[in-house]
Amino acid sequence: MSEALDALIKQPSEWLRGVGPVSDIVMSSRIRLARNLDKFPFATRATKASQAEVLKLAREALGQTVTLKRPLFLEMGDLNEVDRQFLVERHLVSRDHIVHPDHKGAAIGEGEVISVMINEEDHLRIQVMQSGMNLQDAWRLIDTLDDELSERLPYAYSSDWGYLTCCPTNTGTGMRASVMVHLPSLVLTKQINKVLHTITKLGLTARGLYGEGTEASGNFFQISNQVSLGRSEDEILENIERILKEVIHQEQAARESLMTGNRTQLEDRIWRAYGILKHAKTMSSSEALDLLSAVRLGVDLGLMNGLTRKTVNELFIFSQPAHLQKLEGKTLTAKERDTKRAHLIRDRLGVQPNV
Repeated sequence: MSEALDALIKQPSEWLRGVGPVSDIVMSSRIRLARNLDKFPFATRATKASQAEVLKLAREALGQTVTLKRPLFLEMGDLNEVDRQFLVERHLVSRDHIVHPDHKGAAIGEGEVISVMINEEDHLRIQVMQSGMNLQDAWRLIDTLDDELSERLPYAYSSDWGYLTCCPTNTGTGMRASVMVHLPSLVLTKQINKVLHTITKLGLTARGLYGEGTEASGNFFQISNQVSLGRSEDEILENIERILKEVIHQEQAARESLMTGNRTQLEDRIWRAYGILKHAKTMSSSEALDLLSAVRLGVDLGLMNGLTRKTVNELFIFSQPAHLQKLEGKTLTAKERDTKRAHLIRDRLGVQPNV
C-alpha cells in the first residue's frame, strides 16, 4: 500500500494549483455528502461483520462508476500510522477516520478531486475538492457520482427527513459545503473575530485548516454550513456563496487598506518571512505555516516576483509531518522533521542547501 501512496506524493493535489475564481483568497472548495446504507446499523451500533460487508459493497459499487474512473482503493487497517496521517494532511480522510482503522476504507480518484471514506461516522462520506471558488462545479460532479452510487447501493432515506445520517445535523441533504479561505489581512487588521462572529450568526461555521477541532493555522479558515435539514442543496450553496462573497470583499478591502496605509510595514513583514524561510536551518510546523501565510499574501499582492501561488500552496501541505517522512522514506523524530522541513522549504524556494 505504501507504494501507492508514494505515487500520490509525486503529483500534488488538483486543489493546490492556485487557480480558479478568487484563488488569491479562496484556496479550495469542497462538497461532502454523508450517505448510509439501508438495513445496515449505523456507526455507533455497527458490528465488525456489518462494517466488513459495507466495505465490500461500497468497494464494488465505487469500482463500477464512470465518474470515479479506476479509483485507488485503500483499507486503513493495511496502512501504517505515517501513511494514515499522510491521507489526513492531504485532506483525503478525516482525523476520526484513522483512529480505529479496522474495516475502514478510502477510494481516491484521479488528481484527488474525488475521494470517498467508507465506514467513517457514516457508511459513505463522498467528497469533491477543487481549486478556487468552485462550489457549483464541485456540486455537479459529486451529484453525478451520487446518482451512480444510488443505483448500486440501497441508501437509507426517509421521505420525511431526507438522507438519514449518524449525526442529526447532517440529516436532510447530507451535504456539507465548505470553502477554505486565506484571510491574513483581516487577522492583521484585527477584524477577524467580528467577521467570524457574523458568519456564525448567519448559519455558517468556521474551523481550522483540518476541520472540526483544529485551529486556524496559517490564517486559513474552513467556512461551511452548519445544518442541512430543511434546505435544498441549491439553497445551501446559494447561502454560503452569498456570505462568502461578503467575506472575500472584506479581506480585499483590508488588503487595500494595508497597501495604502501601511505598505512599508506590510512589505517588511512579508520579506522578513521570506528571509527566514529562505535561510532557516530548522523550523517547526506552526512557524512554517505562519511564515508561508505572509509569503502567500506577498505573492497574491504582486509584491514578490518569481514565486508562484502553486509553489507556496504545495509547501503548506508538503511541510506537514507525514509528508516530510514520506519524502524522506523513513520515520523521523520531531527534531529531524524540523530540520527536514527547513531543508525542503529552502530547496523549493530555489536555494540549494549547504551539504
